[in-house]
Amino acid sequence: MVILIAGASHTGKTVLAQKMLEKYKYPYLSIDHLKMGLIRSEQTDLTAEDDDKLTDYLWPIVREIIKTAIENGQNLIVEGCYIPEDWREDFTENYLKKIKYYCLIMSEKYIEENFAQIKKYANIIERRINDDYCTKELLIEENKHNLMMCRKYGYNCILIDEQYNIDVEI
Repeated sequence: MVILIAGASHTGKTVLAQKMLEKYKYPYLSIDHLKMGLIRSEQTDLTAEDDDKLTDYLWPIVREIIKTAIENGQNLIVEGCYIPEDWREDFTENYLKKIKYYCLIMSEKYIEENFAQIKKYANIIERRINDDYCTKELLIEENKHNLMMCRKYGYNCILIDEQYNIDVEI
């Protein structure tokens, strides 16, 4: 089984992947780690700020890692914001039967009421060097976009509205 965990920045994708690793013993791949490895090794001229270009660059690699895991009967959690909206189009039905997708989405109300906490816990797993780009307005915009995308494609979304308490059963 391959579990895809998507969502905007600061929604807790890495925290959920870590919890699932501990609970189910499924390894996880952080797309951010792959991104930084390729950038730091100078395998690309892209930078960490090139989000749209990074999705186009990283997804073909991640897609083939997913296929390889499925073909080998291996469990894997893949988490990150570089999963394209139309990811399903890259897999046949045989692969899709072995992929579960979850998108973490914070409601506007949750962001408005908990922005200080969201920022406070931004480094719970990853050590963010500079988090100044993350504004309340940006989070609201990205999460609204992801909610519309999930509705459009019929994807599973985990809505964080009242309190932050996420668990996924597989």
